[in-house]
Amino acid sequence: MAELSLAKVIINISHESVDRPFTYIIPESLKERVNLGSAVSVPFGAGNTLKKGYVVELTDHTDVAPEKLKEIADVPDKDISLSDKRIALAAWMKRNYGSTMIAALKTVIPVKEKVKESVKKTVVRKKTPEEIEAYITGNKRNAAQLRLLNALLDEERIPKSILDDKLHILASTYKKLEELGFIDIEEERIVRGAVSMNVAHDSHMKLSPAQQTIVDEVRDDFDKNIHKTYLIHGITGSGKTEVYMQIIDDVIGRGRQAIVLIPEISLTYQTLMRFYKRFGDRVCVMNSTLSKGEKYDIYRQAIEGEVDIVIGPRSALFTPFNNLGVIIIDEEHEGTYKSETMPKYHARETAIELARMNNASVILGSATPSIDSYYRAKIGEYKLFTLTERLTGNQLPNVIVSDLRKELREGNRSILSRDLQELIEDRLNKNEQIMLFLNRRGMAGFVSCRACGFVVKCPHCDVSLSLHRNGKLVCHYCGYTTDNYKNCPQCGSKYILGFKAGTEQVEEIVQKMYPKARTLRMDADTTKKKESYEEILSRFLDHEADILIGTQMIVKGHDFKNVTLMGVLAADMSLFAADYRAPEKTFDLLTQAAGRAGRGDKPGDVVIQTYQPDHYAISFSVDQDYEGFYEEEIGYRDLMDYPPAAHMLSVLVTGADEKACEALAANLAMGVREHFKTLVIGPAPASVSKINDVYRQVFYLKHKSYDALVEIKDFLEAALSTRKQFKESVFFDFDPQNGY
Repeated sequence: MAELSLAKVIINISHESVDRPFTYIIPESLKERVNLGSAVSVPFGAGNTLKKGYVVELTDHTDVAPEKLKEIADVPDKDISLSDKRIALAAWMKRNYGSTMIAALKTVIPVKEKVKESVKKTVVRKKTPEEIEAYITGNKRNAAQLRLLNALLDEERIPKSILDDKLHILASTYKKLEELGFIDIEEERIVRGAVSMNVAHDSHMKLSPAQQTIVDEVRDDFDKNIHKTYLIHGITGSGKTEVYMQIIDDVIGRGRQAIVLIPEISLTYQTLMRFYKRFGDRVCVMNSTLSKGEKYDIYRQAIEGEVDIVIGPRSALFTPFNNLGVIIIDEEHEGTYKSETMPKYHARETAIELARMNNASVILGSATPSIDSYYRAKIGEYKLFTLTERLTGNQLPNVIVSDLRKELREGNRSILSRDLQELIEDRLNKNEQIMLFLNRRGMAGFVSCRACGFVVKCPHCDVSLSLHRNGKLVCHYCGYTTDNYKNCPQCGSKYILGFKAGTEQVEEIVQKMYPKARTLRMDADTTKKKESYEEILSRFLDHEADILIGTQMIVKGHDFKNVTLMGVLAADMSLFAADYRAPEKTFDLLTQAAGRAGRGDKPGDVVIQTYQPDHYAISFSVDQDYEGFYEEEIGYRDLMDYPPAAHMLSVLVTGADEKACEALAANLAMGVREHFKTLVIGPAPASVSKINDVYRQVFYLKHKSYDALVEIKDFLEAALSTRKQFKESVFFDFDPQNGY
């Protein structure tokens, strides 16, 4: 069959059908026109009825007898349909990120699943604002009731789902207020995923001159049929969301639709209510709690033109709008926009390609833009706007850096610096709340000296070495290995150790030091149950605890008015993770953590504890100086050929047989070296070298050209396709966000 050119074609474009492609012969006359993702006309069934299908694979191998194969009849030339666009996007994702076409199709096509009819519940205010205010004045203790009643002062009708999810209202609170006659809960059978609010749309907020400039320029470009990618670098409180809404309003006025991507944790009650009040029932929200059936109904509403705006995390990007006009990606620096499953696509680049296919625009926004996006804005690929004026009126918190080297020299071996201890005592006396953030990213085990701050790093890759259980220090980029140190090579101190602190240990220490303080802990262990996350936040919001101790999940998206102190414990844990993006992630985390304090009327303080107070990621975060941080960081990226100065491809090889896995990784790496005459870093064991008895080897490639890495990926895919007994799995990750 090697002489035949074959195509695998799916006939019915639905999530359930993409696993069942049929093989067809590509006739000589159509070879130039049949490509991956092409719409084709093929004979199907006993009657050979011509049906439309899509090419999901090109091959020259098949187990079907040649005489049983049919030929592709035609490649129709006509307007591209919505299904054609999805196929084309899946083909683009397969090429640019590496995966099977079927995996890419399953990413862009929704699952159709029948579930029982849903009931929408709406909480309706039954008493006058004056009666509610009188009740609030006399009942200051029940915080949950106060949250609900205050929300109803602003809005007479609110979907119960929003109150449950974003204000953490429990059933007992609804029941009590119903009994008191303050609220009624209306039920309405609805289409799954729909949101309907009988509210008058908000009038447009008057924009600042800087905000208006952005809106005007995007509108003028749209008038000229110019569609760009725009990056809004706006500090916290500068009004990025209002700019988004003005642009969306203009796009909808033109009969187009909008997709708004927001990290899941940033889907706050306040943000959603602003969109609902502005655009009414033309808004749908996607999140991880929706069933497959609910997500499918949102897709159906989009196709049928029942909604204009979909808000949600990364997966909302694939909402099948017929006339998409704008894609907005808020907090565009967040790592959650990169998929961790094949295809490992990035929502930003995928959004830009989707916008190109739909003649639409892309708006990126962040207070701390990703280095990748800011670099592209600097070289002119994106249009950069900057908002430096803070419109909220709140002052930025006062930031104190505690040098843990000095603390150790002066006899303090506690996990809490003296500055932080004093401020915790002060806030407890004032009945104000405290958050303690343990930065656990990168706990795979870098080693540093507590006396002088020295960190053991790879001499070849400018990342920290990771401490393995056998006492060896290993670089997970190039495989460099050395023995662990007994004494610091820089100052001779015996205090050269790995980090082992966890949130549970921190909580125990805090409880011993402040026995009267009420503590809550939020980490992977305490949020295993479905509603535990909301329950912990609700309790802290109700001031049932004085101190909230947690990992990254406590520093993003939350707005606690009574929190006036944020303590960042061991900022170095992310600073020296074995990851070239570690300084960027640290700068972002510290900036976000600082933003949790002083969000109400009271001023806030932030204490950053570190062994590296002079590191640029920390010093620039203290000053909120993004531009300074960027210039320092991009210099290192350029020197080491890391993205975005160059591009990077990681190839992860996995297998149950350790020797076979090592051999395959070595063979693939050697093949690249010989065929492309290029530098290959590794292979070496991944940072987690075995998971569930599956071994993991990884190697890396760098190149100034992304297309050159795609060519190498294609070469490796072709090499793998000839291995019929191949049991290992190979995964590609372009410009990886996280190490292995």
